[in-house]
Amino acid sequence: MTRVKEFNLPDLGEGLTEGEILKWLVAVGDTIELNQPIVEVETAKAAVEIPAKWAGQVRAIFHGEGTVVEVGTPIISIDTDPGAGELPPDGLPAPSAASLAAVQVAPAEGMVEPGMTGGHGPGERTAVLVGYGPRTSAAKRRPRKATEAPAAKAAPGAAPTMPTMPAMPAMPTMPTAPPAPNGASAPAPARAPGALAKPPVRKLARDLGVDLATLTGTGPQGSITRDDVHLAAAGAAEAPATAVGAAPSFGPDREQRIPVKGVRKITAANMVASAFTAPHVTLFHTVDMTRSIKALDRLRALPQWRDTRVSPLLLVAKAVLLATARHPMVNSTWAGDEIVVKEYVNLGIAAATDRGLIVPNIKDAGRLTLHELAEAMTGLVRTAKAGKTSPADMTGGTFTITNVGVFGVDTGTPILPPGESAILAFGAVRETPWMHKGKIRPRQVTTLGLSFDHRIIDGELGALFIRDVGAFLADPEATLLAWT
Repeated sequence: MTRVKEFNLPDLGEGLTEGEILKWLVAVGDTIELNQPIVEVETAKAAVEIPAKWAGQVRAIFHGEGTVVEVGTPIISIDTDPGAGELPPDGLPAPSAASLAAVQVAPAEGMVEPGMTGGHGPGERTAVLVGYGPRTSAAKRRPRKATEAPAAKAAPGAAPTMPTMPAMPAMPTMPTAPPAPNGASAPAPARAPGALAKPPVRKLARDLGVDLATLTGTGPQGSITRDDVHLAAAGAAEAPATAVGAAPSFGPDREQRIPVKGVRKITAANMVASAFTAPHVTLFHTVDMTRSIKALDRLRALPQWRDTRVSPLLLVAKAVLLATARHPMVNSTWAGDEIVVKEYVNLGIAAATDRGLIVPNIKDAGRLTLHELAEAMTGLVRTAKAGKTSPADMTGGTFTITNVGVFGVDTGTPILPPGESAILAFGAVRETPWMHKGKIRPRQVTTLGLSFDHRIIDGELGALFIRDVGAFLADPEATLLAWT
């Protein structure tokens, strides 16, 4: 059995066929352990770290950062027994003496033009039919230069000589890259002179039509980050350190083309499928949340809650869970010939991230105490913002809340996530003139928007549900006592 094993990109979730390599966590030559994270991959649902299937030494990395790879494609090879002796870079057994004797000896040094088959190339490598063979000396990184001097042409009839590495500007030395599968040489990404950026950032710049040479990086050692590219593409005049000489957002044709992939691609497909499958109806309800806001202030003052994030969204989530228990049909799925009503509530919270809008969910949220629910919501949002939400947390949702109020929006008509029958939009809480106890007083008011699948939920059920959510938010303490 071969000791060098190729690790294929695994199936990261139901229905996923490809993933984009965001970041390699290991390099060629590194010694790794079993289950050590080796690469971060972005799928249509989440960015996940993939652990190593074997312990050993990294022999080759087949795809660079920013590459979209299909599931089942080899992405890395690992020598599972590096202590057993040195292997050639391709991991094949050493050739026999007989086979070596049959190999034609290359001409003496200086008799073959550098770069031709049999000659020597940069780093004392032997030139083969395509590219160069394995190095015979240690790899060295050439100092970065802003410009390259033009190559000097040899005089006609002069015998070629072996140039040193600095004298070969026509063949710039690049960091050693592993061979691509099937012997194909991977195309080198376009480099902007003097621009320091990682491959995923360069790919993003190409996709958005941003010239890296015009940007001033805000990352370590002046490197250009994703945020720098996005700000340049958006034409953000107030962007720190990137506004100087920023490239225009649009090309010569005054158009910008953004590839549809990842979260945006799957979100678009889901929204189209939902909008043209489930007949949507939306109801609105304006609620005085003054007592809820005061209840949250009292909650924050309790010793056991001082280190817990408390927001109005917490009470909205609790209101949804209680109202769902009172109206179970809202927590159901249309399955063609039957309606599947769930006793459990996997509560989805829509989160805006750098990768787009995602909806992770809290499993069986109805069984959590209010404090446990607060901790789960905080962890869910923190994980989503960091781009670490797992595919498992993105599936199986039964009811979703989208908090459009954080953007200063009053409410909305959200589209149902596939497989769910209702979604609640929670609008901004504003101080508003409100009739209270016969007088107009300033009160904390919000507007709720409930979209639902009219095949399952009729107008009466939808109205009763949103009414109960509003009743809890208007007086959470009294309602909680009355319902439980």
